[in-house]
Amino acid sequence: MASSLRKHLPLLLLALVTALGAAACGSGSGPKAVPPGAIAIVGDKPIPKADFDQLLTQAQKNFEAQNQEFPKAGTPEYESVKTTIVNGLVQQAEWEQEGETMGIKVTDQEVQKQLDTLKQQFFQGDEDKYKAELEKAGLTDKQVRQQLRAKLLSDKIQKAVLGKVKVTDAAIQTYYTNHKGDYKQPESRDVRHILVKTKVLADKLYNQIKGGADFARLARKYSQDTASKADGGKFTAYQGKTVAPFDKFVFDAQKGDLSRPIKTEFGWHIIEILSDIKPASTTPLKDVKETIRSTLLQQRQKAALTQWTKDVEEKYKDEVAYAPGFAPAPAQSSTTTG
Repeated sequence: MASSLRKHLPLLLLALVTALGAAACGSGSGPKAVPPGAIAIVGDKPIPKADFDQLLTQAQKNFEAQNQEFPKAGTPEYESVKTTIVNGLVQQAEWEQEGETMGIKVTDQEVQKQLDTLKQQFFQGDEDKYKAELEKAGLTDKQVRQQLRAKLLSDKIQKAVLGKVKVTDAAIQTYYTNHKGDYKQPESRDVRHILVKTKVLADKLYNQIKGGADFARLARKYSQDTASKADGGKFTAYQGKTVAPFDKFVFDAQKGDLSRPIKTEFGWHIIEILSDIKPASTTPLKDVKETIRSTLLQQRQKAALTQWTKDVEEKYKDEVAYAPGFAPAPAQSSTTTG
């Protein structure tokens, strides 16, 4: 469990990069100069180089823990790691300022509660084991608390944005009307079957059933169809939803009919028809209303989070400046010259 925490803690801050989508990159210039000892400034908030160094060290330790060589400085792989860290720190600075604007705060008590939960989860509350793990990870208690604070702030912002998303009954009705084909069920009937690999065994079981043997008992013992085996081979077959030879017998036969062994790509089937054909139907709105509500809510929440992130990026794009060597690389052009 201790190694799990070592992997978990360094990612708390880096996870902010993907919490709502692509991290903000800014324009690479801004009205304020980057102060000494900082890698960037976002609005009025400088990002200390010590924060970058800390996360870079943690990234190195993560590579080592997974027996992977850390990329050498100057390589594309190293630049990718560096950019990920810088982008995460820039986004964190943007979110901290947005959180203040939204009136969202993270208290010391909330940080302590989260830290206590981690200590209990990974170390059963043993403080000495916690400190020993921090030493292995190259972390201090203060750094852990900073990362937990950033994660809690991210969670609160997301919750605030998601809380504004609503799905009305009218929207559900519209979705149902526009997707009615998704809720149509073809003709169906109840059947039971036994699936085996060889015709020899299929013939043997067929003769036993014709002689009065219990179909369900034989299905539970011999059938290779794990989906229906426990129910004695019983299931509801929908027209057009099973392989062609199976489907043809099921919807051509009469109630009570027993098939001779039928060959399909899955093996040999013995099928018994248990019910009359049930007509095609459409699942009523009341039966799928909450499922639709959940689908629409997820779609709209994702859209809201994406838009919120874009709005924040746009708001701060002219307020981000980088120290030399830390600005994100310009986007590659797809235009080629002849």
